[in-house]
Amino acid sequence: MSILFEKRKNISRPALVLVPLVSFLVSLILTGILLLAFGADPLTTYRAMFRGAFGSGRAFTETLVKAIPLMLTGLGVALAFKLKFWNIGAEGQLTLAGVAASWVAIFWGRWMPSFLLLPAVILVGCLAGAVWAGIPALLKTRLKVDETLVTLMLNYVAILFSEYLYYGPWRDPKGYGFPGTEPFPEAAWMPRIAGRAHLGLVFGLVLALVFWFVLNRTRWGFEIKIIGASPQAARYQGISVERNIVLAILVSGALCGLAGVGEVTGISRRLQQGLSLGYGYTAIIVAWMAQLNPLAVPFVAVLMAALLVGGDQVQMMMGLPASMGILMQGMILFPLLAGSLFTEYRVKRTVRRPSGAAAKAGGAE
Repeated sequence: MSILFEKRKNISRPALVLVPLVSFLVSLILTGILLLAFGADPLTTYRAMFRGAFGSGRAFTETLVKAIPLMLTGLGVALAFKLKFWNIGAEGQLTLAGVAASWVAIFWGRWMPSFLLLPAVILVGCLAGAVWAGIPALLKTRLKVDETLVTLMLNYVAILFSEYLYYGPWRDPKGYGFPGTEPFPEAAWMPRIAGRAHLGLVFGLVLALVFWFVLNRTRWGFEIKIIGASPQAARYQGISVERNIVLAILVSGALCGLAGVGEVTGISRRLQQGLSLGYGYTAIIVAWMAQLNPLAVPFVAVLMAALLVGGDQVQMMMGLPASMGILMQGMILFPLLAGSLFTEYRVKRTVRRPSGAAAKAGGAE
């Protein structure tokens, strides 16, 4: 007897909704077991996390602050995953975009008219993210190089390059040894709309709607779906698979880059240590939990951000590690992947029958 996985022809909509919800509930149970092992009450811990993330106006705005980069990178990763292009490089694309945006803000800000500076910062940052994502896309389409390894390695290149700059030539001489650049000119600041939550929130919500419209109401969106389902079938229909992959990944990198621009222009307003809190990696969970649906990405991004902010609250109130929120994110991923597997595939048990010769031999005996 052997077990086979047979791809389902149709996936029910209730299953697409239930898998993320059940995954989250399973993560609560698994994390609760670990909390009991630490000697903490799970219900008290979860209440503290909820209050830390949503218990006041200030707490909610801080949750939105962390949801913004998760929203933008989640959209970028979801677009790439639609094509079965495994973009694990959102962290690097975010980081390099932050570097490029900082370069424009610091050096162009000395001569550029103030009303042009912020648009230039955003444009160059998004272009940097797109270029960084375009490298593995070209390697994939031209040389058949696996994109997973390339995007992952480029993360470290971008992060180490940014550290070299803010520890080295771009370090603020008036910063008392703090690793970071000089503050950006005010014209390069992204406007804030509530607390520290900035205009990137509006960008994220609008782009989620645009992404949904493109996927479901345009020819390009149709081509993306066909390529993701079967590149061979797409070629039979005359669709340029390689060109569409490169174009989509450039857009994916630009979305991740916009997250980096928001972090340096809307939050720190300089390039400094701690540009990203692992947003690019968490974006993978956001995209999967949203089932690659752009309209679901903002809601999942807020949920993941709440775990991060709530984890800080748990550390202050209960003395537990702040990484508890990150632990819960990891706990979500495993049941989510398992649920996605059984949503897309049907498990079949098959019994191997003896060959004709063996059957005859058995009968002769």
